[in-house]
Amino acid sequence: MQLSDIITAPWAIIPEKLLEIQAVYAAYARGEKVDIAAVEARLGRSLQNDEQGYVIRDGVAIIPIHGVIAKRMNLMQEISGGASSQLAERDIRSALEDAGVRSILLHIDSPGGTVDGTETLAELVREASKIKPVVAFADGLMASAAYWIGSAATEVIASSATTQIGSIGVVTSHTDISKAQDAAGIKTTEISAGKYKRIASHYAPLSTEGAEMLQSQVDQLYTIFVDAVAVNRGVLPETVLEDMADGRVFLAKQAKKRNMIDRIASLETTLSKMATGAWPMKNTEQTTTPIPVQPQMTVAEEVRMDIDTLKEDYPELATALIQEGADAERARIQACEDACLPGHEALVAGMKFDGKSTGQDVAMAIIQAEKKLRADHLNDFRANAPQPVPHAPVPAVETAAAENSHLPLEDRAKAEWDASAAVRNEFKQFDTYLAYRRVEEKNKAR
Repeated sequence: MQLSDIITAPWAIIPEKLLEIQAVYAAYARGEKVDIAAVEARLGRSLQNDEQGYVIRDGVAIIPIHGVIAKRMNLMQEISGGASSQLAERDIRSALEDAGVRSILLHIDSPGGTVDGTETLAELVREASKIKPVVAFADGLMASAAYWIGSAATEVIASSATTQIGSIGVVTSHTDISKAQDAAGIKTTEISAGKYKRIASHYAPLSTEGAEMLQSQVDQLYTIFVDAVAVNRGVLPETVLEDMADGRVFLAKQAKKRNMIDRIASLETTLSKMATGAWPMKNTEQTTTPIPVQPQMTVAEEVRMDIDTLKEDYPELATALIQEGADAERARIQACEDACLPGHEALVAGMKFDGKSTGQDVAMAIIQAEKKLRADHLNDFRANAPQPVPHAPVPAVETAAAENSHLPLEDRAKAEWDASAAVRNEFKQFDTYLAYRRVEEKNKAR
């Protein structure tokens, strides 16, 4: 952890603790060397500066997360025994690979720490709980970044009713040292490139633009924090905002009512229940796929995207997508109009503005309308057509045909011609009538 990180980085920590940390580092920056021996004498104990690790008790790996949390701990670890999120990741991965470990207990007593590194560790805890049960045990204090990490466990347990839980929020600060430099006869001139590179410089009062930039960063980190807790505790982000994330620290019973923890129990009871497999009770179905042991674990991010976020974060992409959609809609409407036939304008007008019909849809609808229209016209024609007049047979012709049926066609036709004046009036000439009778006989033969 660099000195500049302590002074300027966003923290998920109890604000009072951040002020204390900044005071220590400010003294260190002034050249006031921290006397480790004096600190040990004042505390009455030796400072625990060894690297983190874990112990196994009855198949439960106990991984400590004590003090301020950061990726790497140097001076902070010497003074307060802070926890390294990178070493905690290493220990969790090791416990997952350890055949002698059936479950994991994160023994947490922490006011929080840096945002950097916390999200990655919390995601690892959540993924680890799918492989082996993970209990986050709050022993005294589990606040801010510590709660971010602990909320990702299978269950969250508080050691007693006085255990403090919460402080969901993000804080950063700006220190203007220009007056102090003036008093010391020092003048610092910064040379930078880029509009926002030194917009929140420590060598000048914080500008309005600088304050807005810092607030925007804090707001974005707070949203990520809230969304992570919502996923971890199985609730909506709105529920987290309303019940958990106003920055307050709650005592254990209050935290339990707000669904921030699952139970209150002593460390001995918790370890005993975990050893027998009775706890945790939530989400106890584990997967068998191990998490690879590697320096950093890649966990898929939950992407939340809407049109406003797209416009803000990717304006060029949003503009291109909107233009593409407008072009596609114009092409769709034009295709609908191209498919129109006279008499079907109203049908096309209704379909081209419904937002979904294509030119092919319009063409099919017109074909169906045409079929119905023609069927209706045919029915109307049949209903209004004149009825056929029955053909009245000529009695004389029928009599002659019956009497001469044994004769050849030409003789029969001559007898019919002689017998009926009506036939003679209609055909005028016998040859014409004979031709008619031959056609008639052929039709009958068919």
